[in-house]
Amino acid sequence: MKKTPVFLESLVTNMLRLRAICPFSWRVFQFRPISCEPLIIQMNKCTDEEQMFGFIERNKAILSEKQVGCAFDMLWKLQKQKTSLLKNAEYVRDHPQFLTLHNLATNKFKLMNDDTLVNVLYVTQQFDIKLLSEFSSCLADQHLYFSPLMGKIADIVHRNLETTQDLSSLSVLMVNISSLISRHFQQQLVNKTELLFDTIDSSEVNVAKSIAKFLRNVRYRYQPLLERCNNVFLSNVDHLDLDSISKILSVYKFLQFNSFEFIIMAKKKLTEMIPLCNHPASFVKLFVALGPIAGPEEKKQLKSTMLLMSEDLTGEQALAVLGAMGDMESRNSCLIKRVTSVLHKHLDGYKPLELLKITQELTFLHFQRKEFFAKLRELLLSYLKNSFIPTEVSVLVRAISLLPSPHLDEVGISRIEAVLPQCDLNNLSSFATSVLRWIQHDHMYLDNMTAKQLKLLQKLDHYGRQRLQHSNSLDLLRKELKSLKGNTFPESLLEEMIATLQHFMDDINYINVGEIASFISSTDYLSTLLLDRIASVAVQQIEKIHPFTIPAIIRPFSVLNYDPPQRDEFLGTCVQHLNSYLGILDPFILVFLGFSLATLEYFPEDLLKAIFNIKFLARLDSQLESIGGMDGTQQQIFKMLAEVLGGINCVKASVLTPYYHKVDFECILDKRKKPLPYGSHNIALGQLPEMPWESNIEIVGSRLPPGAERIALEFLDSKALCRNIPHMKGKSAMKKRHLEILGYRVIQISQFEWNSMALSTKDARMDYLRECIFGEVKSCL
Repeated sequence: MKKTPVFLESLVTNMLRLRAICPFSWRVFQFRPISCEPLIIQMNKCTDEEQMFGFIERNKAILSEKQVGCAFDMLWKLQKQKTSLLKNAEYVRDHPQFLTLHNLATNKFKLMNDDTLVNVLYVTQQFDIKLLSEFSSCLADQHLYFSPLMGKIADIVHRNLETTQDLSSLSVLMVNISSLISRHFQQQLVNKTELLFDTIDSSEVNVAKSIAKFLRNVRYRYQPLLERCNNVFLSNVDHLDLDSISKILSVYKFLQFNSFEFIIMAKKKLTEMIPLCNHPASFVKLFVALGPIAGPEEKKQLKSTMLLMSEDLTGEQALAVLGAMGDMESRNSCLIKRVTSVLHKHLDGYKPLELLKITQELTFLHFQRKEFFAKLRELLLSYLKNSFIPTEVSVLVRAISLLPSPHLDEVGISRIEAVLPQCDLNNLSSFATSVLRWIQHDHMYLDNMTAKQLKLLQKLDHYGRQRLQHSNSLDLLRKELKSLKGNTFPESLLEEMIATLQHFMDDINYINVGEIASFISSTDYLSTLLLDRIASVAVQQIEKIHPFTIPAIIRPFSVLNYDPPQRDEFLGTCVQHLNSYLGILDPFILVFLGFSLATLEYFPEDLLKAIFNIKFLARLDSQLESIGGMDGTQQQIFKMLAEVLGGINCVKASVLTPYYHKVDFECILDKRKKPLPYGSHNIALGQLPEMPWESNIEIVGSRLPPGAERIALEFLDSKALCRNIPHMKGKSAMKKRHLEILGYRVIQISQFEWNSMALSTKDARMDYLRECIFGEVKSCL
């Protein structure tokens, strides 16, 4: 059995080579015995394996490919008659004539049709599933993920899943058939993996890698399995090489799985590899893996070394480096120039998805070079004119919309219209975002082209509504929701989407409640019906819900600032279910959970103890976000406030309070409601503000003259409110409560009010600010 992989490699490689050259000839010119029936009849008379093996030994020189297939079938029929299947399987697998039968299959495979070939594999895997996994890997090496043969292998795995006990082989099969399986089969494989996970040794890194890769392939962020795989990686981190660490970090990034401990260990190990990687291929892999998690010194070292190697990069390597620079938010002009020169040289060889990635990263890195973008635009348009696949068209259109000149001609618009009937919600959402971007930036074709773009938006809206209204299954809808971002979903379709989810509300259960809750969190749309259903499912089916799903279930209530009718029971049940896992929960997830509960004014004792202890805080690697300068609108408001209050020394901008809340603007009024100047404590526009008070002052008012009050003016953008109603979201509501505890009088002004017709002039805005600050108005929402 040691030679099995060679048998398979030869089988697949030669079969594919031969079929590519002469797909029909081997079945037209088949030289067989005049009659093969007598031999098959003899096989059917065998009553045990010994007789079959004796038959094979006597007739091995004259057996045809059909008779070889029948011999495998007969062995399996005899095997199924045994009471001790496992013991007999080992006997058959180790018998010399079983290897003879393998060798006969190797010699006859050129004459076998696909059904016979797969049938041989099916029977063989009954005795050793490893053989089937190795064969599937041979197909995968040939990129035949969607071939009929791989489909038959998937069927074999499905039929034998219940009796399969070898997780090592199963995990390989799961990866190779992942493109062909249904959602139901996917869940069966996940359940089987969980059952078998304890049967593998803690050193089985390859099995854990295969499982993680499978979850990535099917886009399933299943926390329980990821945690178990992560534990295997942590136990063997000293034995992981650059390739393994790189692949693991890639899977974690794709699935948005956070492992503080693994990142720390990976960072240390990768940093030690910097002086050892002196070849472009290995150093690029190191740059991509380490760059986004490296410290300032390591990043500097990585970038300086990459500059020296940049001229030797291939097109694929340059693209990987560019992606890493985006993750690192590195705008090193010299390195960007070197990398883009390599990209420019290989631009014709990139596929549409790679061109989109190039466009996204260069836009993010503020790259500006007309010649490069001109060639990129020309290439994208040429791809678009010849593309008929909806997903590819949406990728190309999205890339074009990100260019400095995002205009699309009539040919491009007609290409979009041609694929609309076949588009899913992701494609339609992407198209809508691109068209809106054109309308916003396309100033050269305002008349005729804008009308066509608006007409295209109407068609997108029509097909989106049609797709939603024809949805007949929550499971099918969930598949599209997985990669759909609620905050970028077109406004016109969002209400229809929520209505569709409400239609399937009774189908929300412990299996899908986490996914539905996550999607709702991203929409900023408050649907009390859906949130009440989620709360009800959590309370009634809590024992079936995995504890790691709890943060996702709580999040929409926090984001949308909503308390369900059974609020205390819902939150209490969720927290109680998670309590015993607080010690192993990732620090970031635990902090975000605490934040979510704080916005809901719910403070469970066990959670507070888990967060506020030295051990946990030592693990937590969080950093405060840096506070940047003011934009144009903020400066305009600052000047108005200065006029209203009597000078720039009477107003502070971008104030950082104790507990690190940032206040847009702050002023102080004395007991007669006259502004008090800050004097030398004021700050210049755009500078990082200093802490206004000592951190050990408990009562803010103690620093003020008697009767004076400190005022915080907050300007709320659209993200602070729900999309469907003017209801403040949880983060802004909590911030207001905290500022009031600190002694502020909080004035919150929404951008809708500020940009309304009533406040369209400077004088109207000045009067409005005076009323908010000096009048009795406490909130101008």
